[in-house]
Amino acid sequence: MSDPNVPLLSDLHDQLDAATKRGRAAGELDSALGDQAVLVFGTPPRAASLSDPTDRRAFLARAGALSLAIPGIGAALTACGPQQGSRDTAKPKEHDEEEHAERAQTAPHRNSDSKLDSAVLRDRQHHGSSATRDATQGAQGAVYRRYDPTLPPRAGSRVQLHWHARDTPVRISDDTVVAGWTFEGDIPGPIVHCRVGDTIEFTLTNDAVVPHSMDFHAAQIDPKVAFRSVPQGQSVSYTFKPKWAGVFMYHCGTAPVLMHIGSGMFGAIVVSPAEPLSAAKEFVLVQSEMYLAEAANGVRAFDYQKMLQTTPDMVVFNGRPNQYVKDPIRVKVGDRVRFWVADAGPTHPCQFHVVGEQFDTVYLGSPPANSIRGVQTFSVPAGGGMCFELLCDIAGEFPFVNHGFGHGQKGAIGFLDVEP
Repeated sequence: MSDPNVPLLSDLHDQLDAATKRGRAAGELDSALGDQAVLVFGTPPRAASLSDPTDRRAFLARAGALSLAIPGIGAALTACGPQQGSRDTAKPKEHDEEEHAERAQTAPHRNSDSKLDSAVLRDRQHHGSSATRDATQGAQGAVYRRYDPTLPPRAGSRVQLHWHARDTPVRISDDTVVAGWTFEGDIPGPIVHCRVGDTIEFTLTNDAVVPHSMDFHAAQIDPKVAFRSVPQGQSVSYTFKPKWAGVFMYHCGTAPVLMHIGSGMFGAIVVSPAEPLSAAKEFVLVQSEMYLAEAANGVRAFDYQKMLQTTPDMVVFNGRPNQYVKDPIRVKVGDRVRFWVADAGPTHPCQFHVVGEQFDTVYLGSPPANSIRGVQTFSVPAGGGMCFELLCDIAGEFPFVNHGFGHGQKGAIGFLDVEP
């Protein structure tokens, strides 16, 4: 059965209709419905015109709030401009579904449409859950592996990537397997390394039941075309050349984006500057939050309602809690260490800090310009990325953490072992 705590549009419409027939003033409708999100069908109860800027602002404000309360509804509201006039509110549901399907087919390049993309959120068995069949099947056989944080070598001036979106169980610790929505079968997806001006030729093939897409923050490209969603069995391809150096997040941009990022569909692309930086041991850390349901058949699914509440069960670097405590990052005295830190969120920042050390250089923008010196901690916003450098001039064990310890203590911690 569907979640009783999530209001259905049909229920809200019935309540509005009943309240109106009883002759209640428009101002009393909000108190009658409490805190529930409301979509007003047909003619507004007050004499108002969408040509009036004040009324338009009020309408859009309510529509914006509704798009948060009911995932993806904003896309439908956007399509309902004044030129369309009033709609028949008595239209049967099946006619509405047919109209939606026809609209989706006639606008293949429109960005993701929530009625299709959020189907899993309405699934009676897995409401608001990543627990699709492929994401849970074979969970007991999932093998834990440390995610290698080492920045891979640059592939050359022409980088060809053909990735697959896959639902698959991912073991993130000895006793926890999550129902992942992934790029290339892991959380996060692969680390990409290129240089400013390189050509990235990218193809995404969707093997999953839910539509997916790819949004590269390092690209300057028309998102309506390149970042569009593709259904199961189909592909999307595009090419771009990164303009700025830095570490950039990539992620699925399909509605609701919160669900897709929160279920594992993200990663990092490091774009080196045209002029090489000084020699260093380079590592990539992608922070993310995990909002998990209770285990079922040995798998913990990602939970959309918990994502909306923004209180994560875990906050992790590179998809596994405490993995670099168990197996630290190792360097030697005299090494320069460069951390490329991306925050996939989907919601909270990363207050990056190395205990017992200071960063001699932090790049606020594209390296090598825009640097600041002698920094103890700096915040990386959700959806952002920054470059941190330090010179390892003494031996020891140096914890690197999210210094927002309400999150750091949930798994966003590791050790940088500096050996003599």
